[in-house]
Amino acid sequence: MPVARTAMNMGNFAMESMESGDVIAVVIPCYKVRRHVLQVIDAIDDRVSRIYCVDDACPDGSGDLIERECRDPRVVVVRHAVNQGVGGAMLSGYQRAVADGATIVVKLDGDGQMDPALLYQFVRPIMMGEADYTKGNRFWDLGEIRQMPWLRRIGNLGLSFMSKASTGYWDVFDPTNGYTAIHARIIERLPVNSISRRYFFETDMLFRLNTMRAVVVDVPMDAKYGDEESSLKISRVIGEFSLKHSKNFFKRIVYRYYLRDLSVASLELLAAMVLLSGGLVYGGVHWWIASRSGVAASTGTVVLPTLAIISGLQFLLAFLGYDIQTVPKRPIHRSLSRVSPAARG
Repeated sequence: MPVARTAMNMGNFAMESMESGDVIAVVIPCYKVRRHVLQVIDAIDDRVSRIYCVDDACPDGSGDLIERECRDPRVVVVRHAVNQGVGGAMLSGYQRAVADGATIVVKLDGDGQMDPALLYQFVRPIMMGEADYTKGNRFWDLGEIRQMPWLRRIGNLGLSFMSKASTGYWDVFDPTNGYTAIHARIIERLPVNSISRRYFFETDMLFRLNTMRAVVVDVPMDAKYGDEESSLKISRVIGEFSLKHSKNFFKRIVYRYYLRDLSVASLELLAAMVLLSGGLVYGGVHWWIASRSGVAASTGTVVLPTLAIISGLQFLLAFLGYDIQTVPKRPIHRSLSRVSPAARG
C-alpha cells in the first residue's frame, strides 16, 4: 500500500507540474558524500529537469565520482576551487538553476538522510501558490524522532526556539533541517553576499525570507539516521548559533518595526524596554543604597520599580503576541516579476 500511494502521488506530481509549467531542479551539495550520493541521484523522480551536484572542493573527489559513474543526463557537476560550506554550495546551485530556467529548486543532501520520494511533498505547496519556501520538520511524529540521537534532539529543541525568535517564523520548527524547496523568484531577491555560507545557512535563510515577508511552510518528514556521518555537531555550534541568532533577532526587530513600519507593536516594545530597564535600574540603585546604609527602603522606592517592571512585562507580552500573529501568510512569489540577468549580476 505505501508503494501504491507513492506512485499515485508521483503521478499527481507530474500532472500538476505539467499544468503549472514549473521547471523543477534539485541541488545536492557534495562534500564527503561518495558512499551515498549515487543512490540519492538514482532515486530522484523523472519529473525533475536538472540535478546540480556542487562539488564543494571535496577532498574525496565527489564530483569526479559523479562524472565517472553517473549516467543520468540531468546531472550537472558544479565545482568550487575552495570549500565554501553548505551555504556557499547551495547559493552556487541556486544561481545556476535559476540561470538555466528552473522555477522551483529543491535542496537534497547527498548523505542519504533525505528521502527523494518525499520531494513531491515539498514542491506541491509552492506549485499550488500556498508557500514561497518549504522545509522539513522531523518532530511531527513523536515515535519516529526516537531514532534521533538524544543530544541532537535536545540541541534541536533549543535551536528551534532561538530560531523562532530570530527569524519571526513562530509557526515552524526544526530550523537546521536542510530538506527545502524554494521558488526561483524568491532566490532572485536573496541578498547572496549577506547569507551565511556555513552551517547557519538554513536558519539565516529563514531570517532573510522573513525580511522579504515570504511564506514558509513546514513539511512533516521522518527522522532518518543510518550509517552516514553528520558533520554538524550541535555541541560545537550552539554557542556560535546563539550569537548569530541574537544578532539576527535585533536586526529583524529594527527592520520590521522601526525601519519598514511603525505599528502599535513598535510602541509596545519601546514602552516595555523603557519600563523594564528603568524599573530594574531604579530598584537596583535603591536596593544597593538601602543595603549599604542599613536603612530599609521606603514603600515608594519598592512599589514604583515593581509597577514599572510588571507594566514592562505586560507590554513585552503584548508585543510578542503581535509578532506571533503577524507571521507571513500570503505567498509573494506570484506577485514578483522576474529579475533580469543584468540586474542579478
